[in-house]
Amino acid sequence: MRLAMCGLGKMGFNLALNLMEHGHEVVAYDIDSDLVRAMEEYGAIPAYTVKEVVKQLDKKRVIWMMVPAGDITENLLNELTHFLDNDDIILDGGNANYKDTVRRYESLLEKGIHYIDVGTSGGKEGARYGACTMVGGNETVIRKIEDLFTDVSVENGYLYTGDSGSGHFAKMIHNGIEYGMMQAIGEGFDILEKSPYDFDFKEVARVWNHGSVIRSWLMELLENAFSDDPNLEQIKGIVHASGEGKWTVETALEYEVAAPVIALSLMARNRSLETDNFSGKVVASLRNQFGGHEVISND
Repeated sequence: MRLAMCGLGKMGFNLALNLMEHGHEVVAYDIDSDLVRAMEEYGAIPAYTVKEVVKQLDKKRVIWMMVPAGDITENLLNELTHFLDNDDIILDGGNANYKDTVRRYESLLEKGIHYIDVGTSGGKEGARYGACTMVGGNETVIRKIEDLFTDVSVENGYLYTGDSGSGHFAKMIHNGIEYGMMQAIGEGFDILEKSPYDFDFKEVARVWNHGSVIRSWLMELLENAFSDDPNLEQIKGIVHASGEGKWTVETALEYEVAAPVIALSLMARNRSLETDNFSGKVVASLRNQFGGHEVISND
Protein backbone atom coordinates (compact mmCIF):
# COMPACT_ATOMS: atom_id res chain seq x y z
CA MET A 1 0.00 0.00 0.00
CA ARG A 2 1.12 3.56 -0.66
CA LEU A 3 0.42 5.98 2.17
CA ALA A 4 1.80 9.21 3.57
CA MET A 5 3.55 9.80 6.88
CA CYS A 6 3.14 13.41 7.99
CA GLY A 7 5.49 14.17 10.87
CA LEU A 8 8.94 12.61 10.92
CA GLY A 9 9.91 13.09 14.53
CA LYS A 10 11.09 10.32 16.85
CA MET A 11 7.96 8.22 16.30
CA GLY A 12 6.97 9.12 12.74
CA PHE A 13 10.44 8.54 11.26
CA ASN A 14 10.68 5.09 12.83
CA LEU A 15 7.12 4.13 11.92
CA ALA A 16 7.85 5.07 8.31
CA LEU A 17 10.90 2.78 8.31
CA ASN A 18 8.80 0.03 9.87
CA LEU A 19 6.12 0.41 7.20
CA MET A 20 8.65 0.35 4.36
CA GLU A 21 10.26 -2.80 5.74
CA HIS A 22 6.83 -4.41 5.50
CA GLY A 23 6.54 -3.55 1.81
CA HIS A 24 4.52 -0.34 1.99
CA GLU A 25 5.40 2.75 -0.05
CA VAL A 26 5.69 5.85 2.14
CA VAL A 27 5.33 9.46 1.05
CA ALA A 28 7.31 11.32 3.71
CA TYR A 29 6.49 14.86 4.82
CA ASP A 30 7.69 17.13 7.61
CA ILE A 31 8.10 20.87 7.99
CA ASP A 32 11.80 20.09 8.55
CA SER A 33 13.07 19.42 5.02
CA ASP A 34 16.23 17.77 6.37
CA LEU A 35 14.09 14.99 7.83
CA VAL A 36 12.33 14.55 4.50
CA ARG A 37 15.69 14.22 2.74
CA ALA A 38 16.88 11.75 5.37
CA MET A 39 13.74 9.68 4.85
CA GLU A 40 14.29 9.78 1.08
CA GLU A 41 17.70 8.17 1.59
CA TYR A 42 15.90 5.17 3.07
CA GLY A 43 13.68 4.89 0.03
CA ALA A 44 10.68 7.04 0.92
CA ILE A 45 8.99 9.34 -1.61
CA PRO A 46 9.74 12.91 -0.55
CA ALA A 47 7.10 15.62 -0.18
CA TYR A 48 7.92 19.16 0.89
CA THR A 49 4.38 20.57 1.09
CA VAL A 50 1.01 19.18 2.10
CA LYS A 51 -0.19 19.66 -1.46
CA GLU A 52 2.69 17.47 -2.69
CA VAL A 53 1.70 14.80 -0.18
CA VAL A 54 -1.83 14.60 -1.54
CA LYS A 55 -0.73 14.71 -5.20
CA GLN A 56 1.46 11.63 -4.75
CA LEU A 57 -1.37 9.48 -3.42
CA ASP A 58 -4.21 7.87 -5.34
CA LYS A 59 -7.78 8.63 -4.31
CA LYS A 60 -9.01 6.84 -1.22
CA ARG A 61 -5.76 8.18 0.16
CA VAL A 62 -4.33 7.09 3.51
CA ILE A 63 -2.45 9.76 5.45
CA TRP A 64 -0.88 8.93 8.81
CA MET A 65 -0.23 11.94 11.04
CA MET A 66 2.41 11.67 13.76
CA VAL A 67 2.51 15.19 15.14
CA PRO A 68 2.05 16.68 18.64
CA ALA A 69 -1.50 17.05 19.95
CA GLY A 70 -3.19 20.43 19.98
CA ASP A 71 -2.71 23.31 17.56
CA ILE A 72 -0.14 21.47 15.43
CA THR A 73 -2.59 18.62 14.78
CA GLU A 74 -5.43 21.07 14.17
CA ASN A 75 -3.42 23.16 11.71
CA LEU A 76 -2.21 20.13 9.75
CA LEU A 77 -5.76 18.78 9.53
CA ASN A 78 -7.09 22.10 8.29
CA GLU A 79 -4.41 22.21 5.60
CA LEU A 80 -4.95 18.60 4.54
CA THR A 81 -8.71 18.89 4.20
CA HIS A 82 -8.31 21.60 1.54
CA PHE A 83 -6.93 18.93 -0.80
CA LEU A 84 -8.67 15.70 0.24
CA ASP A 85 -11.62 13.94 -1.41
CA ASN A 86 -14.51 11.76 -0.37
CA ASP A 87 -13.42 8.45 1.22
CA ASP A 88 -9.86 9.58 1.95
CA ILE A 89 -8.58 8.38 5.33
CA ILE A 90 -6.60 10.25 7.98
CA LEU A 91 -4.90 8.29 10.75
CA ASP A 92 -4.02 10.28 13.86
CA GLY A 93 -1.21 8.58 15.76
CA GLY A 94 -0.52 11.47 18.13
CA ASN A 95 -1.54 11.60 21.78
CA ALA A 96 -4.70 13.61 21.14
CA ASN A 97 -7.39 14.20 23.73
CA TYR A 98 -10.15 11.75 22.87
CA LYS A 99 -12.80 14.51 23.02
CA ASP A 100 -10.91 16.40 20.30
CA THR A 101 -10.77 13.16 18.33
CA VAL A 102 -14.54 12.67 18.43
CA ARG A 103 -15.10 16.30 17.42
CA ARG A 104 -12.71 15.96 14.46
CA TYR A 105 -14.22 12.62 13.44
CA GLU A 106 -17.70 14.11 13.24
CA SER A 107 -16.55 17.27 11.46
CA LEU A 108 -14.53 15.39 8.84
CA LEU A 109 -17.30 12.83 8.30
CA GLU A 110 -19.52 15.67 7.08
CA LYS A 111 -16.93 16.18 4.32
CA GLY A 112 -16.77 12.46 3.52
CA ILE A 113 -13.31 12.06 5.09
CA HIS A 114 -12.64 9.21 7.51
CA TYR A 115 -10.73 10.03 10.70
CA ILE A 116 -9.16 7.14 12.61
CA ASP A 117 -7.46 7.44 16.00
CA VAL A 118 -4.37 5.30 16.47
CA GLY A 119 -3.14 5.18 20.05
CA THR A 120 0.50 4.17 19.70
CA SER A 121 2.80 2.88 22.44
CA GLY A 122 6.27 1.39 22.55
CA GLY A 123 8.45 4.46 22.20
CA LYS A 124 11.03 4.87 19.46
CA GLU A 125 12.04 1.21 19.58
CA GLY A 126 8.44 0.05 19.27
CA ALA A 127 7.78 2.39 16.36
CA ARG A 128 10.80 0.96 14.58
CA TYR A 129 10.53 -2.74 15.35
CA GLY A 130 7.00 -3.40 16.60
CA ALA A 131 4.57 -1.08 18.36
CA CYS A 132 1.42 -1.51 20.41
CA THR A 133 -1.52 0.08 18.57
CA MET A 134 -5.04 0.83 19.83
CA VAL A 135 -7.26 1.88 16.93
CA GLY A 136 -10.68 3.52 17.11
CA GLY A 137 -13.17 4.67 14.49
CA ASN A 138 -15.39 3.28 11.75
CA GLU A 139 -14.84 -0.48 11.83
CA THR A 140 -15.57 -1.03 8.15
CA VAL A 141 -12.95 1.54 7.15
CA ILE A 142 -10.39 0.18 9.60
CA ARG A 143 -10.78 -3.43 8.49
CA LYS A 144 -9.89 -2.38 4.91
CA ILE A 145 -6.50 -1.04 6.02
CA GLU A 146 -5.94 -3.30 9.02
CA ASP A 147 -2.73 -4.74 7.55
CA LEU A 148 -1.06 -1.41 8.26
CA PHE A 149 -1.62 -1.84 11.98
CA THR A 150 -0.77 -5.52 12.18
CA ASP A 151 2.39 -4.90 10.14
CA VAL A 152 3.78 -2.16 12.40
CA SER A 153 2.73 -3.85 15.65
CA VAL A 154 4.31 -6.67 17.59
CA GLU A 155 2.47 -9.98 17.62
CA ASN A 156 -0.80 -9.51 19.54
CA GLY A 157 0.06 -5.80 19.82
CA TYR A 158 -2.87 -4.46 17.75
CA LEU A 159 -6.44 -3.96 18.93
CA TYR A 160 -9.51 -2.48 17.27
CA THR A 161 -10.94 -0.67 20.31
CA GLY A 162 -14.32 0.48 19.02
CA ASP A 163 -15.96 3.81 18.15
CA SER A 164 -14.14 7.05 17.40
CA GLY A 165 -12.01 8.26 20.29
CA SER A 166 -11.66 4.84 21.89
CA GLY A 167 -8.10 4.34 20.61
CA HIS A 168 -6.93 7.65 22.03
CA PHE A 169 -8.93 7.03 25.22
CA ALA A 170 -7.16 3.68 25.73
CA LYS A 171 -3.78 5.31 25.07
CA MET A 172 -4.59 8.09 27.55
CA ILE A 173 -5.34 5.58 30.30
CA HIS A 174 -2.24 3.58 29.32
CA ASN A 175 -0.14 6.70 29.84
CA GLY A 176 -1.82 7.43 33.16
CA ILE A 177 -0.88 3.94 34.33
CA GLU A 178 2.63 4.56 33.01
CA TYR A 179 2.86 7.69 35.19
CA GLY A 180 2.06 5.66 38.28
CA MET A 181 4.44 2.81 37.43
CA MET A 182 7.39 5.13 36.76
CA GLN A 183 6.70 7.11 39.92
CA ALA A 184 6.69 3.93 42.03
CA ILE A 185 9.99 2.83 40.49
CA GLY A 186 11.45 6.28 41.06
CA GLU A 187 10.38 6.37 44.71
CA GLY A 188 11.77 2.89 45.31
CA PHE A 189 15.19 3.83 43.98
CA ASP A 190 15.06 7.09 45.93
CA ILE A 191 14.74 5.04 49.13
CA LEU A 192 17.62 2.79 48.01
CA GLU A 193 19.75 5.88 47.33
CA LYS A 194 19.12 7.25 50.82
CA SER A 195 19.65 3.95 52.61
CA PRO A 196 22.80 3.10 54.61
CA TYR A 197 23.79 0.55 51.95
CA ASP A 198 26.02 1.07 48.94
CA PHE A 199 23.75 -0.33 46.26
CA ASP A 200 24.81 -0.66 42.65
CA PHE A 201 21.61 0.65 41.08
CA LYS A 202 22.33 -0.88 37.68
CA GLU A 203 22.71 -4.31 39.28
CA VAL A 204 19.57 -3.87 41.37
CA ALA A 205 17.61 -2.99 38.21
CA ARG A 206 19.16 -6.01 36.47
CA VAL A 207 18.27 -8.52 39.16
CA TRP A 208 14.75 -7.13 39.58
CA ASN A 209 14.23 -7.62 35.88
CA HIS A 210 14.99 -11.34 36.03
CA GLY A 211 12.30 -13.39 37.69
CA SER A 212 10.92 -10.78 40.07
CA VAL A 213 7.30 -9.70 40.24
CA ILE A 214 8.22 -6.18 39.05
CA ARG A 215 10.28 -7.21 36.02
CA SER A 216 9.41 -5.03 33.02
CA TRP A 217 10.69 -3.11 30.02
CA LEU A 218 10.84 -0.03 32.25
CA MET A 219 13.24 -1.85 34.56
CA GLU A 220 15.34 -2.88 31.56
CA LEU A 221 15.48 0.74 30.40
CA LEU A 222 16.44 1.86 33.89
CA GLU A 223 19.32 -0.62 33.88
CA ASN A 224 20.45 1.01 30.61
CA ALA A 225 20.18 4.47 32.16
CA PHE A 226 22.28 3.46 35.18
CA SER A 227 24.84 1.90 32.81
CA ASP A 228 25.33 5.31 31.21
CA ASP A 229 25.20 7.33 34.45
CA PRO A 230 25.53 5.11 37.58
CA ASN A 231 24.09 7.66 40.00
CA LEU A 232 22.19 9.84 37.51
CA GLU A 233 24.47 12.73 38.43
CA GLN A 234 24.46 14.20 34.94
CA ILE A 235 20.74 15.10 34.92
CA LYS A 236 18.25 16.98 37.05
CA GLY A 237 15.14 15.36 38.48
CA ILE A 238 12.84 17.57 36.45
CA VAL A 239 9.96 15.67 34.85
CA HIS A 240 7.56 17.41 32.51
CA ALA A 241 4.00 16.17 32.02
CA SER A 242 2.93 15.84 28.39
CA GLY A 243 -0.83 15.98 28.99
CA GLU A 244 -2.11 12.40 29.10
CA GLY A 245 -1.67 12.02 32.87
CA LYS A 246 -3.65 15.18 33.49
CA TRP A 247 -6.39 14.06 31.10
CA THR A 248 -6.54 10.68 32.84
CA VAL A 249 -7.02 12.34 36.23
CA GLU A 250 -9.63 14.72 34.83
CA THR A 251 -11.47 11.78 33.27
CA ALA A 252 -11.34 9.86 36.55
CA LEU A 253 -12.94 12.85 38.27
CA GLU A 254 -15.55 13.13 35.50
CA TYR A 255 -16.55 9.48 35.92
CA GLU A 256 -16.11 9.54 39.72
CA VAL A 257 -13.40 6.87 39.67
CA ALA A 258 -10.83 6.80 42.47
CA ALA A 259 -7.36 7.04 40.89
CA PRO A 260 -5.10 8.26 43.73
CA VAL A 261 -1.86 6.68 42.46
CA ILE A 262 -2.11 8.29 39.02
CA ALA A 263 -3.22 11.61 40.53
CA LEU A 264 -0.31 11.70 42.97
CA SER A 265 2.18 10.73 40.27
CA LEU A 266 0.97 13.75 38.29
CA MET A 267 1.41 15.96 41.36
CA ALA A 268 4.92 14.56 41.81
CA ARG A 269 5.80 15.62 38.27
CA ASN A 270 4.51 19.12 38.98
CA ARG A 271 6.57 19.25 42.16
CA SER A 272 9.68 18.08 40.29
CA LEU A 273 9.65 21.39 38.42
CA GLU A 274 10.42 23.08 41.75
CA THR A 275 12.59 20.55 43.61
CA ASP A 276 15.32 18.23 42.37
CA ASN A 277 15.26 14.70 43.82
CA PHE A 278 16.49 11.22 42.94
CA SER A 279 13.05 9.80 42.14
CA GLY A 280 12.62 12.60 39.62
CA LYS A 281 15.97 11.68 38.07
CA VAL A 282 14.81 8.09 37.68
CA VAL A 283 11.54 9.07 36.01
CA ALA A 284 13.26 11.63 33.78
CA SER A 285 15.83 9.06 32.67
CA LEU A 286 13.09 6.49 31.93
CA ARG A 287 11.17 8.96 29.76
CA ASN A 288 14.37 9.74 27.90
CA GLN A 289 15.12 6.06 27.39
CA PHE A 290 11.80 5.03 25.85
CA GLY A 291 10.56 8.22 24.24
CA GLY A 292 13.61 10.39 23.72
CA HIS A 293 12.10 13.06 25.98
CA GLU A 294 14.61 15.77 26.80
CA VAL A 295 16.42 15.65 30.14
CA ILE A 296 17.83 18.71 31.88
CA SER A 297 21.59 18.56 32.23
CA ASN A 298 23.12 19.04 35.67
CA ASP A 299 26.00 21.10 34.24
